[in-house]
Amino acid sequence: MENLKEFVSTQNFSSVINKIKQCLKQQDLVELNIGVTGESGSGKSSFVNAIRGLGDDDEGSAETGVVETTMKPEVYLHPKYKHVKLWDLPGIGTPNFKAEQYLTKVKFESYDFFIIIASDRFKQCHATLAKDIERMGKKFYFVRSKIDLSISAEKNKKSFVLEKTLDSIQKDCENGLRKAGIEEPVVFLISRSEFGKYDFDKLHMRMEEELPKHKRRVLLLSLPNITKEINEKKKKALEENIKYVALLSACAAAVPVPGLSIAVDLSIIAVELKKYYSAFDLDDPSLQLISERSGKTVEELKSLMKSPLRHGINHPTIIAMLSNSVMAMVLHAAGYVLKYIPIIGSVAAGTTSFCTVTKMLKKALNDIVEDAEQMLTVLLKTEV
Repeated sequence: MENLKEFVSTQNFSSVINKIKQCLKQQDLVELNIGVTGESGSGKSSFVNAIRGLGDDDEGSAETGVVETTMKPEVYLHPKYKHVKLWDLPGIGTPNFKAEQYLTKVKFESYDFFIIIASDRFKQCHATLAKDIERMGKKFYFVRSKIDLSISAEKNKKSFVLEKTLDSIQKDCENGLRKAGIEEPVVFLISRSEFGKYDFDKLHMRMEEELPKHKRRVLLLSLPNITKEINEKKKKALEENIKYVALLSACAAAVPVPGLSIAVDLSIIAVELKKYYSAFDLDDPSLQLISERSGKTVEELKSLMKSPLRHGINHPTIIAMLSNSVMAMVLHAAGYVLKYIPIIGSVAAGTTSFCTVTKMLKKALNDIVEDAEQMLTVLLKTEV
């Protein structure tokens, strides 16, 4: 933003437009590689599918089974964010398993971090691999999978208490890792059938904290919408770009070329709104998946939504939304813009455009988040 202010101060608006477009494009090209490993049958492939928002039987899902189905690293692209790559790695724990050889074989340097999965107790092979990963300067996360099965096995006991059972499982896993040489192990409890429950929020928060900021954003947007916490974080991440999109509109409005401002507005706003719908799983392919899982038709799902864009993102609808934002922003336009770009604040056309687009995108994003909450409620009712 500071660099852009320098361009604006010289009224070099064409440079601002090009710079913003370049930055927004680069955001979508950030690559993230996640290696998922563990023993055969631990649920590696199911985890790869779940974190991509897919069921085990959906098109493009990783093959699952009770025996090892992964003989070499298999890459699975995120269905929406093609630069997010989940790698289903060969199973560990065989008699010939050597951690250093394994890491060389799976091209260790290719991954941003590793998920190490166990469906029961963690063993020496898990700890050995983790220590070698750490020694090579990469991050890893221990995931105890199939928690739903463990809970089902305990439910018939008179002394069953869910919280105590979860605490017992976690402590057992962590104690096993300590005995294997991991000083301060942290284990996340995950269920494939109830992916949003248990420790998934803790896991993704930990991953976000330890990633560089530009990769943190792409990880967050690629996560399936299975908790309100994820939705709120996505909203904040997308809100950060609104000022850049609005500035792009403002600079276009300040350039004396007839029709340029509205052309830029409609084009960039349409792209941004499509990003919102995709990030919150409200695009048509995502709604079709929700329909299949919930038993409701896509039309029934759309009837629960309030966004005026629920029937399609098109120019007439965008123009109507911009028009509604104009009157609401007039009273506080100048002060609002001056907080961001003092020079633009002196340009009437730029001021109007900046404020209108800002208000319109914030309103649209809020509506879309509310719609995403409705879809989450539908899925939760279906699971119950």
